[in-house]
Amino acid sequence: MYKWIWFLIFSPMLLAALKTQMELPWSALPKTPPIPKDNPMTPEKVYLGRQLFMDPRLSKDGTVSCNSCHNVMASGGDNRAFSAGVGGKLGGRSAPTVWNSAFHTVQFWDGRAISLEEQAKGPMINSSEMGMENHQSVVDRIEKIEGYVSQFKKVFGVKEITIDKVAKAIAAYERTLITPNSPFDRYAKGEKKAMSAQALRGMNTVIEVGCVGCHTGANFNAPEGLAMGEGFYQKFPTFTDNEYVKKYKFEEDLGRGGVTKNEEDNHFFRVPTWRNIALTAPYFSNGSVKTLEEAVKVMAKVQLNKDITANQVADIVEFLKALTGKRPKQQMPSLPPDPAGMSLVDG
Repeated sequence: MYKWIWFLIFSPMLLAALKTQMELPWSALPKTPPIPKDNPMTPEKVYLGRQLFMDPRLSKDGTVSCNSCHNVMASGGDNRAFSAGVGGKLGGRSAPTVWNSAFHTVQFWDGRAISLEEQAKGPMINSSEMGMENHQSVVDRIEKIEGYVSQFKKVFGVKEITIDKVAKAIAAYERTLITPNSPFDRYAKGEKKAMSAQALRGMNTVIEVGCVGCHTGANFNAPEGLAMGEGFYQKFPTFTDNEYVKKYKFEEDLGRGGVTKNEEDNHFFRVPTWRNIALTAPYFSNGSVKTLEEAVKVMAKVQLNKDITANQVADIVEFLKALTGKRPKQQMPSLPPDPAGMSLVDG
């Protein structure tokens, strides 16, 4: 007994681990995300949304789908610095992962959409993404596909197809893209051997260094209880007198300021999730950093003005890897046929 008392008193590492365990600034990922009252989920709606998410016919030239940039067979993104849209056009930012996006309180890097429903509408009419002229042209195209017409009527109870119904179906599917049961989640639920000793050191380090000022909550990107539509933003870069800011061109993107046109919002971004971050390179809104190790060093210096050691970097990376959850199995849906290709004919 006395040996255990001595060990507790003279083992700062153990005490730190016990303290961290008791005061975790994060929680396990919930099994279900918030679901808006005006868009209840049904299996039929989710399946329709999955079809629309995978269907390139929602793009101008029939080549780009939502899944092109948010590949649910892999990282939920496309692992490119800039995503390619219709005609090979490149967008201005790296595509964030769609995994667990249902827990974001706002969507897009700059928070310009307050819901998954609103976000789903944006890429369809973005000239660098799916390139459709307007939302009515999206609806017109869907209405030319008989299978979709019957499905929309079954799912929504009315014959009329609208862009809001299209977005609701896609959003319903996206709310199924949840990745629970990561080593961290199991640890947070009491499985104390779910994370390695190095990952536990990394967890303590991100708390001690100050990363939890932004990366908190179940999705590691907003405080618990923050209402949907109420974005959680952080200025990036915060500290600019270092080599990384110029090297990676961090000051070129105005972030939220580009949306609000308010100088006070310049360089503010929605805090990205840490979940599955080991799968989502390259990093930052411009995809300028290729490795997780470099991203950790960059964040410590640019956001906290701290130079961390190689051992600290390695420990933090190991903890971040422990946030990789179990992705639900995805199966490509059967798309409603359009044998004559009439949906892609204008007029």
